[in-house]
Amino acid sequence: MRDRKALYIDRQTAKYARGHIDRRSFMTSIIAAGVTIPAAMGLATRVEAQTPQSGGTLKYGMAAGSTTDSLDPATYENDFSVMTGFSYGNALTEVGPDGILRAELAESFEPRESGAVWAFKLRPGVEFHNGKSLTPEDVIASINYHRGENSTSAAKGILNPVVDITKEGEDTVVFTLDGPNADFPYVVSDYHLLILPSENGEIDPTAGIGTGGYIIENYEPGVRLISSKNPNYFKEGAAHFDGIELLSIIDVTARQNALMSGEVNAAERLDPKTVALVARNPAIEILEKTGYLHYTFPMRLDTPPFDNFDLRMALKLAINRDELVEKVLLGHGAVGNDHPISPAVPFHAEGLNQRTYDPDEARSYYEKSGHSGPIQLSTSDAAFAGAVDAAQLIQASAAAAGIEIEVVREPADGYWSNVWNKKGWCACYWSGRPTQDWMYTSAYTDDTEWNDTAWRNTEAADRFNELVVAARSELDEAKRAEMYFETQQLIHEDGGAIVPMFANYIMGLGEGLAHGEEVAANWANDGNKATERWWFES
Repeated sequence: MRDRKALYIDRQTAKYARGHIDRRSFMTSIIAAGVTIPAAMGLATRVEAQTPQSGGTLKYGMAAGSTTDSLDPATYENDFSVMTGFSYGNALTEVGPDGILRAELAESFEPRESGAVWAFKLRPGVEFHNGKSLTPEDVIASINYHRGENSTSAAKGILNPVVDITKEGEDTVVFTLDGPNADFPYVVSDYHLLILPSENGEIDPTAGIGTGGYIIENYEPGVRLISSKNPNYFKEGAAHFDGIELLSIIDVTARQNALMSGEVNAAERLDPKTVALVARNPAIEILEKTGYLHYTFPMRLDTPPFDNFDLRMALKLAINRDELVEKVLLGHGAVGNDHPISPAVPFHAEGLNQRTYDPDEARSYYEKSGHSGPIQLSTSDAAFAGAVDAAQLIQASAAAAGIEIEVVREPADGYWSNVWNKKGWCACYWSGRPTQDWMYTSAYTDDTEWNDTAWRNTEAADRFNELVVAARSELDEAKRAEMYFETQQLIHEDGGAIVPMFANYIMGLGEGLAHGEEVAANWANDGNKATERWWFES
């Protein structure tokens, strides 16, 4: 047990951090408790550094953004859009900086009927930017927008288990699912599922009106977002800036130069090749987090020749993953195994054999496929920093197996609307998800719009889709682990996803920009909530 002196100092420190006492009172109290003056001054300085200050305008250099972007949450597909969404809106739940799920617009949530029903009690006193109070009807309309029969929302797949949504009393929303789902509270933290104001059961998805910490002043798709602080934000100790400006700076060199020159206060997705040089600037903090981020090269099964199993296997074996991690990530990441589940995600398949570079076996599969001629691989550094270099390394390693790859350098602008999910084979990145079910229903099940490998209608894909549904409702963890092992194995063997590496998030923070002790790793930029979690030191 801690002694009374230590407990007293802790209490005084907490009071100072919360602004309940001033610096002089804090110093006087802990010196009286026996702390030396130098130690007291050092403690006060540390508390001040961790105490959020209000004011200033945050300018953030983003690695994404397209002229085809929209404020419609159903369309969000990159960090610029997600950061925009989380700045003006909120979901029912959120993943905190510590990686633990917590209530957001919901005050609390509870399972019923062994997790086949979930009830979310709404937080009282929450207002939208237009002054409307949050109601269960807003939640129902916002979620149903993604569930409609004709919906093309990227969140439609993860909501397929929802059978019905009803209002209970004046402050509770009840979700009825098609079976038990222990992970469902994670699902409603998805960045597509922002709660927007409704009228007569409908929402305006492009109005940009939410409950978030910032009110949109100007939005230029693919260019910038300018917002001002919401004076009525329901979260205490959040959204510290007077205003924010998100800038789309897709070129990594330009983005890093903007950080170095002070044009922006922070920048995401720094280039591993040059981050050491950036770190030499004493005014810049390099913030690196290991999470779910993975770089992929999806092959679409609805586009020949990738409908050929032997050709897909040949390409998987023709890639030198260790070389990619070494030369593209420069060690800022780890080797992938052609499935999207990070070791940080529950039920990761530890015993699955690691695929390695084998040009001889790749040649054998390639000859068996019957294919001849060049295979096009579309790429751009818009996909991820070093994507062009990665494609060229793949080209070289495949050549040793007798496979000719033609690297097609695509324009950065419009890459996500014109290339990804359209071209047969391209470079891509996924931020990952906290649970396997969420990752699968975002990008791998046969009913999601974002199934960028078009992995459907093979025997393995059918089995995979059955397992996803079964594992969702399986409460026995041992059985669930077996199911999830098989799902990863099926993607690894039959799927169109080449997942050669998991990459660290690498962010740069300029002078005076501060953050909490814990920074979220579920997505980049502190879970893409840096706008409400960070602050400028005074």
